[in-house]
Amino acid sequence: MKDTPAPAPDAGPRRPGAAALTALGLGAAPLSPADASPHSFPDGGSWRTEVPSVEGPEALGVVLKESARLDVPVHRVSQGSGVWMLSDAEITEMVEGCAERDIELCLFTGPRGTWDTGASVRTDSGGAGLRSRGHDALAGCVEDALRATGLGVKCLLVADEGVLWTLHRLRGQGVLPADTTFKVSALIGPVNPASYAVFEQLGADSINIPSDLTLAQFTEIRRVSRAPMDLYIEAPDDLGGFVRMYEVAELIRRGAPLYLKFGLSRAPGIYPYGQHLRELALATAKERVRRGRLALDLLARHGADGDMAALGTRLPGPLNRFEISS
Repeated sequence: MKDTPAPAPDAGPRRPGAAALTALGLGAAPLSPADASPHSFPDGGSWRTEVPSVEGPEALGVVLKESARLDVPVHRVSQGSGVWMLSDAEITEMVEGCAERDIELCLFTGPRGTWDTGASVRTDSGGAGLRSRGHDALAGCVEDALRATGLGVKCLLVADEGVLWTLHRLRGQGVLPADTTFKVSALIGPVNPASYAVFEQLGADSINIPSDLTLAQFTEIRRVSRAPMDLYIEAPDDLGGFVRMYEVAELIRRGAPLYLKFGLSRAPGIYPYGQHLRELALATAKERVRRGRLALDLLARHGADGDMAALGTRLPGPLNRFEISS
């Protein structure tokens, strides 16, 4: 049996099954350089990694231990239950644990529509979704932001355009530290170039996009914005359960600068997290890191694992913003 021929040295990253399919007359169409993103992180890297749904210090410990064991580089960990579900001591422990490994910690802000008293989110239409309903919910998000940053958290997750703009204004006034970054939740993620650009101008430093956007739609977004994308390579079931492992190299090529998020399909939800969900939270934290190893191994097999941003980097670089009036 003949060995599968290796790509020529100047052929670039290998595409899945390329040589074998080409030999059968089933080769894929050539990639167009015009589809590639012209953008990168400030250090020139194309991608960073994120482990989501790290709900407390114990889960963080699992992620740190497993990422060291499997040699999975981690740029950021994020939590989904919210700042309000963690004590000061727990937040401090997570801040210190991440600082030891130079990993960015991102915590979710405040009350949101899925958990408050509004009934419309329970309807088939979904109502306003995660958005913060009323002044009190907005105020709760601000309270969470002030508390978290006061304890050393440098990244906040938001699920409402008004909350984003408010926190961005507070950052501009120095009420929140200037190096605080804001990450837009996947549950309100934009699905077209214009809306993506609006989130950037409202103050977003990285923006989750839904995992079902097409490759062409990645390119469309990159023609109008360089704000980093966050993307579940494997999406939780409530976000569709999509698994796009074999597309990782092309997702990076089109979407850079891009955070590769290692989610899990076929896993029960754990928000809002508490000790009653401990075993599930720890098991899924461990498996998310393993999923990351699988994605990185695939990139390496295809010769597409270069251009990772340096570990310890977190800022997005210059972005377009709406003017903040006094």
